[in-house]
Amino acid sequence: MTAISVSCGEWFVCSSDKKLIAVHTKQAREPFIFDCSTAEKKPKNTEADSQSDGSEDTGNDKILALAVSPSGNLAALTDDSKRLVLFRTESSWQHISTRWVVRRCTSLVFTQTEDVLLVADKSGDVYSFSVVDPQEDGELKLGHLSMLLSMTLTPNDKYVITADRDEKIRVSHLKSPYNIQSFCLGHEEFVSVLVIPSVHPQWLLSGSGDGTVKLWEYESGRKLQSWDLKALRETPSTETEQENKKRYAVSRIACSPDGGHVAVQCERLPIVQFFRIDQSSEERLVVCSRVTLPHSPLHMTFDPKGRLWVLLESREAPLQIYTHAQDCWECDAESSELNQVVDCLKPHWEALQAGAETESCFQHLYKVNFDNMASYMQKKQQRLEQQKTHWGKKRAAAKTTKKNKKNKKPKPVSQAAS
Repeated sequence: MTAISVSCGEWFVCSSDKKLIAVHTKQAREPFIFDCSTAEKKPKNTEADSQSDGSEDTGNDKILALAVSPSGNLAALTDDSKRLVLFRTESSWQHISTRWVVRRCTSLVFTQTEDVLLVADKSGDVYSFSVVDPQEDGELKLGHLSMLLSMTLTPNDKYVITADRDEKIRVSHLKSPYNIQSFCLGHEEFVSVLVIPSVHPQWLLSGSGDGTVKLWEYESGRKLQSWDLKALRETPSTETEQENKKRYAVSRIACSPDGGHVAVQCERLPIVQFFRIDQSSEERLVVCSRVTLPHSPLHMTFDPKGRLWVLLESREAPLQIYTHAQDCWECDAESSELNQVVDCLKPHWEALQAGAETESCFQHLYKVNFDNMASYMQKKQQRLEQQKTHWGKKRAAAKTTKKNKKNKKPKPVSQAAS
């Protein structure tokens, strides 16, 4: 998992490798740091142990998912050692509890009422954890037959929307998850990102390993629009065939607080593609400007002011802020908030760099197509040749036997009878 960044009120929060780092953007305060490698260890004989399948009991403490509540007063993370850690963030960060999940998790989301935290894991299950009682064990809510990769809740907490490795987006009733409202089907690879625009609560944005972003009316499962990010990319005429075949997995979709702008990031591609959402026209998702980044992006998030913060793979400039003005997005390099956060992040660059994977973290999720026709034809040819040789030997043996019988002399007639 690469670095994760979120905006939490006046805090900029990022996690990479084993550390969570929260920096106040307004005041010169010491950053809050939570290190999973030194956190509470898992006790023996927990409820999670009894439900676990017993595989992969040990973890490396790497943070896998991070979430902030709608008000920004709560945050949660989960790591490779199966911790589920809850924080209070109102005036200063405070650790509330550490609980244990059954299997490694992929996505976290708070309900709008902030009394429940939903946790999706790699086995395809979603568990519900109480926020009111931070020591209570999780309760199984629903399950998929495939690994869950993303999850979100509708703004009224009516539906929980889950996406899995098998290209499915499922819309389920939160209070009765066995009651499935709809499926949003159309992606050709795993679905990696789900986002509901804040001012368009009836719409759903999804990103996939097939390199497309789709807009849905999720309650009916109807697809409204689809964009192929590879087709939008401005490529030079000398681009090689290998580059043409490169996969572009959508790794992040972020919506501005006013719901009017969407930023899309593909894994390890130094470009942010912007869209504008327009509910008044048939072109609901409109292509806007594109920003070329100086380094590969690790993550991005909008702050309450609608500015886009982009975490970069660079020690000297690990963060940039982009503001919208006159139909384009411009880098704000003089922001005092930016400089303050960067100064706090630089001492922890090793942790950020450790979270920047050189290989694709989505690579193992792609479907593998086996072309066994060549192997089949080769084996078939070998069988035909073996059969030909076999029957050739049998015919030769039959001819030899026939020839021997013909050349055999008849026995002389006995004259004893005379």
